[in-house]
Amino acid sequence: MSNESTYRFEDQQPDETQLPEGVTAEQLEEVNAQMRDIAEVPAVEVITTAAVHLMSAAAVKCGLGAEENAADLKDLDEARKLITALAGFVTAAAPEIGSQHAAPLRDGLRSLQLAFREASAFPDKPGQGPGEKFTGPVF
Repeated sequence: MSNESTYRFEDQQPDETQLPEGVTAEQLEEVNAQMRDIAEVPAVEVITTAAVHLMSAAAVKCGLGAEENAADLKDLDEARKLITALAGFVTAAAPEIGSQHAAPLRDGLRSLQLAFREASAFPDKPGQGPGEKFTGPVF
């Protein structure tokens, strides 16, 4: 038998002596509440939310931010990574989430791929842009 304690995320209040060092009962209760909240969210919502976060980050890195300093935030190397990750994610998730959810994500992805090509001083050849190994050439 080991000395390690396991912490279960249950509705019961833990005994103060059972908590890890530096963790209060209130903090543990907050984690429990967050875990319950996450458990109630459907998978399709988690997937689409993650995709939207990738899209937003990629748009900013392509220089499409709404801020006055959007051009200063442009970083095409980072945008390429984000768009490629998004392309793989959307391609893999599409069969699981269905076309009604995947279609808008694909449209957003395509728009980002085109924005990347437009923002590039030396655009990639069709089929060689970010994520195009997953989506095919984007024109």
